[in-house]
Amino acid sequence: MVEYDPFAAEIRKDPLPAYAELRRDSPAYYLPKYDAWALSRFEDIWAYSSDPRFSAAQGTAPAQVLVKEQPLTPMLNVMDPPEHTRLRGAIRKSFLPANVRALEPMVREIFERRLDTALEQGGCDIVQDLAAPLSVQVACHAIGLPPEDGPMLTELVGRFFSHDPDEQGMAASGLAALTELTDYCTLRARQRRRETPDGPQALDALIRFELDGRQFDDEEIGSHLTMLVIGGSETFPKTLANGIVRLWEHPDQRASLATDPSGIPDAYDEILRYDMPTQFLCRTLIDDVEIHGRELRAGQGVMFLYASANRDEREFDEPDVFDIGRRASRFLSFGAGTHACLGTHVARMEGRITLDSILSRCPDYDVDFDGAERLRTEFVQGYARLPVVF
Repeated sequence: MVEYDPFAAEIRKDPLPAYAELRRDSPAYYLPKYDAWALSRFEDIWAYSSDPRFSAAQGTAPAQVLVKEQPLTPMLNVMDPPEHTRLRGAIRKSFLPANVRALEPMVREIFERRLDTALEQGGCDIVQDLAAPLSVQVACHAIGLPPEDGPMLTELVGRFFSHDPDEQGMAASGLAALTELTDYCTLRARQRRRETPDGPQALDALIRFELDGRQFDDEEIGSHLTMLVIGGSETFPKTLANGIVRLWEHPDQRASLATDPSGIPDAYDEILRYDMPTQFLCRTLIDDVEIHGRELRAGQGVMFLYASANRDEREFDEPDVFDIGRRASRFLSFGAGTHACLGTHVARMEGRITLDSILSRCPDYDVDFDGAERLRTEFVQGYARLPVVF
């Protein structure tokens, strides 16, 4: 009989076997300890991501819905329609393809400069030296924060996600980092409000936005900015590191991309599908619903196991095979439905540029696993450090 608890040590070490059992034997799995349900199949998560009975208003993180330790503050990801729809529409202009394309020269210049240094040194840490500095600078430009604050923001986001894996919920240091980050974003909102907030960046859009005839105060804007900083800077470094590892493990596919970089966008999508860092997000039911013969009740939490769904054999042929030519018509690494990721176009642009640069200039890199550091938490899986040798 399948047993699943996202905080269990064996699950954190490798959740994929448990995901396969859940999909096969218990696609709607009840966790009495948290009074919550886990959905593991692709079609269920895809469909219920747009179902208004599955509310984000009580939180989406395990620390909010499962162990109820992380405080709820005003953020786009913990809002439901119609308020969510209106605010998302105001913010998303900063992340539309036209604005993302305008960032491409800057992104390539930043990354090439850092790669120059890494090549001179004969190697680097893919996460700390290349991907993390790039992602936070891109996030700052899109959001409207000073790029020179990037290293400080990276440090705060890292502390927010780091915690003792044997302890459930967030560590005190993580909550303190969240407070520091929110205070910083609130200060930037207050400063920007004194200027002329008429730019396309998300910060200006939040200052101008009105909900039911009322503008957000500085603290509310700071909270929304916090979510954008975390979302814009945390996931991409782990995704790029995963891709570097998988291409090293499949040298024929790596050589193919180095010879023909036109396949890089499809390869990046496969990297996202195969090794999604965020294991799940949560919802809370506001009405009863029956799924696979189980009665889910209003008030109970629901976990959308995205990383499981991306390996669902009902959706993908040979889902446990890494194949850069797969061209999946859909996957869940950017979520789906109401709360689909705002930064999809930014992430794909970053992935395309960084993989193209690495594979064109140093395609025969080696991975130094002895120096690697891997995060294995209930919420996030991926590399915090990944040394490579050029």
